[in-house]
Amino acid sequence: MHPLDVVKTRFQIQRGKTDPTSYKSLGDSFRTIFRTEGLFGFYKGILPPIMAETPKRAVKTFAVAGLGSGLTEAVVVNPFEVVKVSLQANRNAFTEQPSTFVQARRIITTEGLGFRGLNKGLTATLGRHGVFNMVYFGFYFNVKNIIPVNEEPTLEFLRKFGIGLVSGTIASIINIPFDVAKSRIQGPQPEPGEIKYRTCFKTMATVYKEEGFLALYKGLVPKIMRLGPGGAVMLLVYEYAYAWLQENW
Repeated sequence: MHPLDVVKTRFQIQRGKTDPTSYKSLGDSFRTIFRTEGLFGFYKGILPPIMAETPKRAVKTFAVAGLGSGLTEAVVVNPFEVVKVSLQANRNAFTEQPSTFVQARRIITTEGLGFRGLNKGLTATLGRHGVFNMVYFGFYFNVKNIIPVNEEPTLEFLRKFGIGLVSGTIASIINIPFDVAKSRIQGPQPEPGEIKYRTCFKTMATVYKEEGFLALYKGLVPKIMRLGPGGAVMLLVYEYAYAWLQENW
């Protein structure tokens, strides 16, 4: 699902039609990245999410579900997100861009560990994960209890998958303004040496004022394509793995 995350970030950091690097459509973005950056261009920034996945899922499983888990999770993953977005924003060929560890070291050396460096955009990440998890878990477990269980295994699988898909989709639609703000803060600034996007809500206000309301929903299609099915898969794995463990252990 990572190529969709790369495309989503690219849409979110481009600043309107006047941006010379802007893509015309979802298809155009895939064609342009493949033509100019190669196949591996779709996997820029893949290592930080992989490195963050284990602690992220552990936090999501053992912390209080919903808002609390999202806020806790955001603190864990934000430094990885900073490195990931900076790599995804790089439009050079994959072989020409710095490695994950070189990029992380550069951020720490030049910008530090604080809110202007490896932890910039933390408030936007808190909003993104907090809102997503609150809606995602709240919708899934409430709706799952309303829709009757189906005795036929295939239909029961589809019931859970459908609820998970809708949960991930709705949560993505609601939290994407935070995601756009996060990408703007963590991505390259319009003018080198000048910080235009600094705080979460101020960034949202700036994007709304300069580019319109719909700019707060940039990257929504690839985000839904990634987190709709991804959300369904995660909850299905949880449900069936938990049931298997209960039965066998």
